[in-house]
Amino acid sequence: MALKHPRLVAFDLDDTLAPSKSPIDPRMAELLVRLLGVAEVCVISGGQFAQFTMQVIDNLTDVDEAALARLHLMPTCGTQYYRHRAGEWEQVYAENLTDDQKQRALAAVEATARDLGYWETETWGPILEDRGSQITFSALGQAAPVAVKTQWDIDGAKKTALREAVQAQLPDLEVRSGGSTSVDITRRGIDKAYGMTRLAELTGVPLEDMLFVGDRLDENGNDYPVKALGVDCVAVESWEDTAKFLDTLVPALAR
Repeated sequence: MALKHPRLVAFDLDDTLAPSKSPIDPRMAELLVRLLGVAEVCVISGGQFAQFTMQVIDNLTDVDEAALARLHLMPTCGTQYYRHRAGEWEQVYAENLTDDQKQRALAAVEATARDLGYWETETWGPILEDRGSQITFSALGQAAPVAVKTQWDIDGAKKTALREAVQAQLPDLEVRSGGSTSVDITRRGIDKAYGMTRLAELTGVPLEDMLFVGDRLDENGNDYPVKALGVDCVAVESWEDTAKFLDTLVPALAR
């Protein structure tokens, strides 16, 4: 059961706050600004900071400095953390991979994708990305249309097979199923649970006073570490589900 009055509400991004790699809907933007008026808010997802800016920050309207100061951004599954200070977004930390780790991760995920027949010929944008603290494989490319991406791996079997095969080759790193077509590789033990734990340390808000909302809370999903950590969670399947939940939560917190 969700916390009735969490001090901080954290969200996954793709398919939780917005369609994959797309800007948040004006309705969601309004709800987030209202939520910032009554609670701390965190967005923790696999995308880069630029993705957070395009999908969330650039679409928030009527938001003041005080509200932005309550917004915590954790790109690349919590391996990076940004706060808004003195009118700018500042990086608080980044758990970057070494050059050797990056090279081994890139080589392993490409070779394995090819071996499994998941290296597609029709793609949109980069398949492999070095995000500093995370290597990301996107089967159809970062800019693939949402409709195409949702059909690529309906039951998640492809990502699971790829994740398990790559993880076996990289025992010192963490390999996680990401978005609808992606797999993310970070330093070992550096996942969303790590991000939420660091968030608690840096904000002073204990994990028991946090609530997490995500669409991949299944055991193979990249939101699962937050659930396993013991943080109270709400499972959704789309941004519309999240909006319905916030329609109830925000007024409750405002009382």
